[in-house]
Amino acid sequence: MSTSRARVEDTYESQNDQRLDELHTKIRTLRGITTDIHDDVERQNLMLDETGDRFSAFGSALTQTSDRAARAFGIGEGGFKSFRIAMLVVSLFIFFWITSKLYYWWRPAGTGAA
Repeated sequence: MSTSRARVEDTYESQNDQRLDELHTKIRTLRGITTDIHDDVERQNLMLDETGDRFSAFGSALTQTSDRAARAFGIGEGGFKSFRIAMLVVSLFIFFWITSKLYYWWRPAGTGAA
């Protein structure tokens, strides 16, 4: 019976070794997947950081542009320039309206539509 018992123990030992090898294979696969996930997360974090930097730069440029436009048109503190621009537009409209009325009033009689 001792040879029979030794064979059974050898069978169990070989089964244990086989299961251990399978377990090592699964652990290597899981480690590879974990490494791939980590690398992907790092790449996504870098991309998000770059996107955040680009949006920050765009926000800064937009703020600078709006500040320049405000200074150019006198919007904000000392908004007298915008009033002058509005008065200029209204004055030009009135000037062209009066000019067109005078033109039609003084135009020669022979140049009318037939």
